[in-house]
Amino acid sequence: MGEVRKLQKKLRQIENLEIKISLTPEERFKISRKAELRSRLAELQLQLSGPEQTPGTREDGKEEKMKRQVEEAPEVIPSQMPPASKILKGEKESKAPAMPVQPASQRGAGGGDGAEAGRVSHQRGDEPGSCPDLDPERPPQQEDAEFTSLKAFWEKARFRLRLLEGHNDIVTSVVAVDNLVVSGSRDTTVKVWHVPTATQQKNLGGHTGGVTCLSAPPPEYCKRLARSLSLSDNERFILSGSADCCVRIWALSIGQCVKSVYTFNAVASLCFLPEGDGYIITGSDGGKVQAWSWQTFQNCQSVNAHQEAVTSIQSQGPLVFSGSAEGGVSVWENRCSDRDPLRLLHHWSGQVTGFSGGAGGRLTLSPRGDRVFLAYGRAWLKILHWRTGMISRLTNHSSITGVTDCVHQTGGLLIGSSYDLANGESGLNLFLLPRCRYLASLTWSNAPRILCFAAWTTGSGDHRWVTGGQDLIVWEQLPSSGKQRGDITVKRDSRMDSCSFESEADTEEDEETDDFDDEEGEDKGPDEVEGGGSWLRCALQ
Repeated sequence: MGEVRKLQKKLRQIENLEIKISLTPEERFKISRKAELRSRLAELQLQLSGPEQTPGTREDGKEEKMKRQVEEAPEVIPSQMPPASKILKGEKESKAPAMPVQPASQRGAGGGDGAEAGRVSHQRGDEPGSCPDLDPERPPQQEDAEFTSLKAFWEKARFRLRLLEGHNDIVTSVVAVDNLVVSGSRDTTVKVWHVPTATQQKNLGGHTGGVTCLSAPPPEYCKRLARSLSLSDNERFILSGSADCCVRIWALSIGQCVKSVYTFNAVASLCFLPEGDGYIITGSDGGKVQAWSWQTFQNCQSVNAHQEAVTSIQSQGPLVFSGSAEGGVSVWENRCSDRDPLRLLHHWSGQVTGFSGGAGGRLTLSPRGDRVFLAYGRAWLKILHWRTGMISRLTNHSSITGVTDCVHQTGGLLIGSSYDLANGESGLNLFLLPRCRYLASLTWSNAPRILCFAAWTTGSGDHRWVTGGQDLIVWEQLPSSGKQRGDITVKRDSRMDSCSFESEADTEEDEETDDFDDEEGEDKGPDEVEGGGSWLRCALQ
């Protein structure tokens, strides 16, 4: 079994090498052995697997402990959570029979999640952008009926996939604006795509380093900037961060950079904070979290918040969440001041989250009320209750050779990417919020590894998604009826169906599954040096 673990580690190292730009001859040789190592791993797993075992069994012959544990934590939804038709929102306070949510185009202005925002009692008082807690008296039968209905819906789901060709390197970030998709790549460009025609509209060149992150300010903040630049009130802007230590602000209609902010640090992540006059929040390769005024584009605050690269930053109402390569997570509150607008509320180290550097060195996060979903290149998602530091774990792959690169929420869905190091299979796993109940897995032939994800809904309420990584692909939902055939395969993994939710106490001994010492001291990857590793350095050096 020791050889199996060693092969798993070598394959993980190879996957990390493949996202580097410059490779040494030795590294190229290691990559050339991937097919050979996969073949040997599959042979060993076949030999070790008995009638009741799977490739995901542990070396003692027992199945991985994956007990389902239902949470009792209250739920709130981020203020800018996009609606999604045909999604049964389990957290909605309703006694009505199970039925799909109305399409966005049919909802009244006062309906939906926003109308419920004022009914939440937050520990700091009522805050905008919150939604009501779960109804404690909601009958379990109703929740089960809704889950069954939604599961049946996704089992019949069909998507048309369209490849957007133009980047000549890995796509690191994607955002959706109206009928446009904006992508940033390691090839130093930002590209704008018209989704209905799957054509490239603009090629935004100007960065001298790989583009690591993108963000789209809300329309009201775009309007303020547009007026100051004498542009149309309907102008939309995109922020891009790069390893060249710059944040650029692009006007989409004219395809030009209208502002450039020099950050003095390689930018690994960013988000727009739509509070007060607005702020750009950036995370650096060296662990800094910085705030920049949307009015003056001057630096308001610079904090040495993390030990390694800040690989993910997300906002939720007045809160900002930052995650780093060493596994730490910080929660900040915006005080809407011109100086030091961010106040640290909580910081949880890698010892708490269970991510202490190691393979990948890239943490991505998605906040939801008092919980933060964390992905860190493992076969599971971690769930951090950021007020208390409690940790639970959500199985996102039935094999320990699985990798989760990104996590995203849209409507009432939690979506996690899934990639198998052993066979190269890739796809998306869907879970019903708030209980994180496994719905289905979506994949297709020769699917590439998915590193980033964005989602929105059409005027009719159908889903459109875009995934980035080795390929940039738009997913367009097709009608459930009709002769047109979808490109994806919908499947359900029974091993995930019955064992998807775990408490951290049940999984402590599993944490070291992939992080073992190579007895021969060979094939030490760039992310395994002492002191942890940086995804940005690995991806863009």
